[in-house]
Amino acid sequence: MEFNHKSVLFDEAIASLNINSNKIIVDGTAGGGGHSREIAKNAKRLIAIDQDPDAIKVLNERLSSFDNVTIVQNNFENIKDILTDLGVSGIDGILLDLGVSSFQLDNGERGFSYHKDAPLDMRMSKSGMSAADVVNTYSEEALADILFRYGEEKFSRRIARNIVSARADKPIKTTGELVELIKKAYPNKAMRDSHPARKTFQAIRIEVNAELDKLRNTLDSALDCLNSGGRISVITFHSLEDRIVKETFAKWEHPCTCPKEFPVCVCGKKPYGKMPFKSKTPTEAELEINPRARSSRLRCFEKY
Repeated sequence: MEFNHKSVLFDEAIASLNINSNKIIVDGTAGGGGHSREIAKNAKRLIAIDQDPDAIKVLNERLSSFDNVTIVQNNFENIKDILTDLGVSGIDGILLDLGVSSFQLDNGERGFSYHKDAPLDMRMSKSGMSAADVVNTYSEEALADILFRYGEEKFSRRIARNIVSARADKPIKTTGELVELIKKAYPNKAMRDSHPARKTFQAIRIEVNAELDKLRNTLDSALDCLNSGGRISVITFHSLEDRIVKETFAKWEHPCTCPKEFPVCVCGKKPYGKMPFKSKTPTEAELEINPRARSSRLRCFEKY
């Protein structure tokens, strides 16, 4: 299957990085190379990172004509080590597109989609703990907790109970089997709102890939790696990710911990930078072309 990924908020993301021919830019989730290719055209150097081995193969093909591109198979959480290994002391921008790629969703073998019956996998790096491991080994309490915490699934306890009951007879091995167990936990009335498996699949994927922990770690590391005037731009696809980015950027912009009644700051904590804009969402024109962009949001922070 060809690695296709429709780059969400493409123009807005590229513009937010404020790229020019003197800057070193990191694309931390290079994927199919949509954003990366445009960055490479305008930057002094692009460091394209992705943990998916399928993406790395495609990036080596699609970016082969650029002599200012370095491609690295790794997780963006390791940004400091990656830059140290490359001998890069500072960067001028980093882009994180946190969405699952269209390729990963459409490729049934990867197990990300609840629309296709496939092995329970969901590993972005194709290594480590899989969705099958989570579904078949986590306790009922732990399953209910991650479904509620990462998927905001109000029927989390029912779903967890169904999973544990079913796996007592035989392991749950496919996405199709999991979807059926989720549907049995849903009241008929709730089935009309959206696909009943959407929140559960999101939660398990986040757990498998430790997405939220890696995002928190990466933001702090990326800020340390930025040169003065450098920017971090992040595209999120659900409220949990967006809340982390929003709160982190706000803390960086207003780090003062003094009580509000204090007339002047005495804690001595100075702003690390500013947000050039509050946030950006897709235009109606983009949504007509790519409905998957509906929940996406772009936020940006510029370091002083």
